[in-house]
Amino acid sequence: MDLIERWLDAGNSIVIAPGWQDSGPEHWQTQWGSEYPRFGRVQQRDWQEPVASDWVRGLGEAVAAASGKVIVVAHSLGCVTTGHWAALSRLRDKVAGALLVAPADVAREDAPSSFGSFLPLPIARLPFPSLLVASDNDHACSLDRATTLAEVWGSQLHTLEGAGHINVDSGHGEWPEGLKLLRQLLRRVPL
Repeated sequence: MDLIERWLDAGNSIVIAPGWQDSGPEHWQTQWGSEYPRFGRVQQRDWQEPVASDWVRGLGEAVAAASGKVIVVAHSLGCVTTGHWAALSRLRDKVAGALLVAPADVAREDAPSSFGSFLPLPIARLPFPSLLVASDNDHACSLDRATTLAEVWGSQLHTLEGAGHINVDSGHGEWPEGLKLLRQLLRRVPL
């Protein structure tokens, strides 16, 4: 049996945490949700003008509503939201792990002004296993910055060559390699 299905069949959950502007129908997060309809998904009040406190609350509501232990699958600003949530939440013991893909560097010069509410970046070690996937040519976060985030958050770093922001624009629709990485993370988490 597929490791993902086994995790879900054991009464646990996987929660998708999209980034800025949500993940459209062709994005790998949405594709995974179609392949595994039992995945949960964070709903944010405003996908265009994010406010950190609202986004942290949205993630918290999704985790609270999820059954069993939770794996968070975050992309871009969803990664930063996960870091903030983990530093603040009393429910963080419910999260068994996180797959953090292409984190957004909210401090970069060309970041949208609305990202300012996510500063300062959370610099505490995450209280659960995490795998941070970064690209060596991501316009939203340099590999140096992603490496620093992985070190600070205590995440295992997995680097992809030439993968851009690991979204539809960079050719990552279904992204089967990402599902392999999710299974790799699940192997580190007891059922």
